[in-house]
Amino acid sequence: MGEPKSRSSDTPRFGRLLLVLAAAVLLIVAITFASEAFYS
Repeated sequence: MGEPKSRSSDTPRFGRLLLVLAAAVLLIVAITFASEAFYS
C-alpha cells in the first residue's frame, strides 16, 4: 500500500475495480437465475 508515484498508476486500480464490479454483477445475475429455476 505505497503511495502512487504518478496519476497513471491509478489506472490498474480502476481496472481491477471495474473487474470486481463486473464479477459482482455476474454473481448477482447468476443467483437470480438460480432462484428463478428453483422457485418456478
